[in-house]
Amino acid sequence: MIRRYIASISTRILKRTCAAAALLAVTLGCSSTKPLNTAAPSGSIESAVLAQSPTSLLAQNRNKTRKSLSVPSCPQNDAFTESINFATQASNLAQSANSKEDWDEVAALWVQAVAWMQAVPPGSPRRAFAEKKVIEYMRNLVYSQQQASATRSQASTVSFSSDLLNEQLQLYLSYVAAVGPPDVLIVGSSRALQGVDPKQLKQSLAQRGRPGLKVFNFSVNGATAQVVDFQLRRLLKPGHLPQMIVWADGVRAFNSGRDDRTFNSIVDSEGSQLLAAGIRPQLELDEPNVIPVCYRFPQPCANNTFRKAFTSIDQPFTGGQDAQPLFPTIKSLSSGTGILPVADTQPLLPTIKSLSSGTGILPVAENAARYELKPIAADAATQKAQLIPVSRRTTVAIRQVNQLADSIDSNGFMAMSGKYNPNTYYRERAYVSGQYDRDYENFNLGGKQATAFNSVVAFTKARKIPLIFVNLPLTNDYLDGTRLRAEQQFRQRMQQLSRQKGFAFRDLSQRWPGRNDYFVDPSHLNRFGASAVSSLLAADSSIIWPRPKSSRSDG
Repeated sequence: MIRRYIASISTRILKRTCAAAALLAVTLGCSSTKPLNTAAPSGSIESAVLAQSPTSLLAQNRNKTRKSLSVPSCPQNDAFTESINFATQASNLAQSANSKEDWDEVAALWVQAVAWMQAVPPGSPRRAFAEKKVIEYMRNLVYSQQQASATRSQASTVSFSSDLLNEQLQLYLSYVAAVGPPDVLIVGSSRALQGVDPKQLKQSLAQRGRPGLKVFNFSVNGATAQVVDFQLRRLLKPGHLPQMIVWADGVRAFNSGRDDRTFNSIVDSEGSQLLAAGIRPQLELDEPNVIPVCYRFPQPCANNTFRKAFTSIDQPFTGGQDAQPLFPTIKSLSSGTGILPVADTQPLLPTIKSLSSGTGILPVAENAARYELKPIAADAATQKAQLIPVSRRTTVAIRQVNQLADSIDSNGFMAMSGKYNPNTYYRERAYVSGQYDRDYENFNLGGKQATAFNSVVAFTKARKIPLIFVNLPLTNDYLDGTRLRAEQQFRQRMQQLSRQKGFAFRDLSQRWPGRNDYFVDPSHLNRFGASAVSSLLAADSSIIWPRPKSSRSDG
């Protein structure tokens, strides 16, 4: 019985392996490469995001003719040796890599090494060793991606004085370039960034008869009503706006008595000066002019072996069987067999201990961002800095990116894995009551934040974009007397405004006051809570969700 069960599992793994390998070969096709360098560094990773399936649209060029794969026969290639060859090439190139292009090529080689090592048959005596190699190679792949990102950021010059806004903006523009504007855009502070999962919302809506919707989370930590107003009305081009906006947050974002440090730093930033002068941020419009070279991946054969897909320009590279991973082990690994991950895996992340889901094993081909000269309306209140006169198209780079960038998935969501436990949480940090919480200081639901909110409501109404405001859940520990009174005032205020101004208001603030397992701290949801909120919104029959505007999928 046990042997039959093991044999059944092995068969299923082989089938999934064949499918994954075929997808790799068909999806990636041709991509840019450079002549390989030689010799190799040592590096260190404290932690890493396990990459996912290589289907990034941004890494492809639809306008270029790709070289066809030439596979005249189906020999039983030695997948293990092929993998070691690619791993050796990656290690050699990494030793002299000093540019984003170099590290992108290193990552591409590690992808191929992973694919071939994964193709070692389950019945092979080398399978157990191969599974460990897959895990090691994935670490090296992640490291090379991180190096590519770090190398890119060194050339950056302009910022909006918010690392997360810089990262989210570049990701959003890249998302739009790849698949078009989202049908549903989520905005708000860190509570929304961690509290509404775009992919879960998309999946839940598909199950309820709304398949194919594209959902993106453009939330930024510290965002207030003024920041959201800035994002929607001034930062994004009209053509980049969604069909529907879900604003997920709470009362803290609407207290005009607090010091709005995030908005003030954004307004005083160099990027804001350019924006006020009419220069909108945008990515490069054209693909780089490169010579396409086909990658080589295993493809499934009729007899469950793998064949080699390659072009005549590929040359085999001989390496030792025990080529060791270039980088030391990281502190933690996800559980499992170490097989090439599928799209729904939940990889571990860097030091903030968050989770991320998404697709895209290959590093995205990102270029320096540039700004488009285009007049826009600007409020006097947001033009504290001196305007910069510009008479022609100006090229500047958005300064990227801090460690938080690696924790954000391809749809802008930051999934947190921790679970709030009051018995241990307050051993490491002091309890702050609402009376002494600066977010509730000089509590006032009028003033500048109310003006900004009304501006967003009018803006979305004029463009016929439905606006849904979601008051996100909080724990009992957080809702002391001061905060509870503020929540009650906010709830009454939003209910009144929703009737007057025509936006939808959904109050989830006390939906799960005792579900600490849904929270990462007293006021922020973890990925389980974010999934639950997303499912609740999808199940809300009173919300009329849009239909997909285009057939292009975000994966």
